[in-house]
Amino acid sequence: MADDGFELHDLRVEVVAPAEGRVLCGASPGDHFELRGEMLHLPPGQGFSIYSLAALLPLLPAKQRQTHPNDWMTTDAEVACPDPNCATRFRITRLGLRRFSHAQVTAVKLPAREA
Repeated sequence: MADDGFELHDLRVEVVAPAEGRVLCGASPGDHFELRGEMLHLPPGQGFSIYSLAALLPLLPAKQRQTHPNDWMTTDAEVACPDPNCATRFRITRLGLRRFSHAQVTAVKLPAREA
């Protein structure tokens, strides 16, 4: 069987809050979570606003994938809090690559490849 593997970046999303800004989303500087594959991991005892998470979710699968060096998805790392009155930002950092097998993450078969 041919290799059906692919790689995704693990991600760390960390709260960055300027000293002069007002934080309204319940976050504290340094709060974070990690995304490993499709699994979200929070440190014990730490929460994360569902509204902030909703703003981040559409970007995370794209940040997990390899992108062209000139693509803004490669270079831009901070996302604003969805509350326009909140000064918080969320920094997305790519960590190491994790390898997955297509057959282990979906029931859909890969199309046959021509030799």
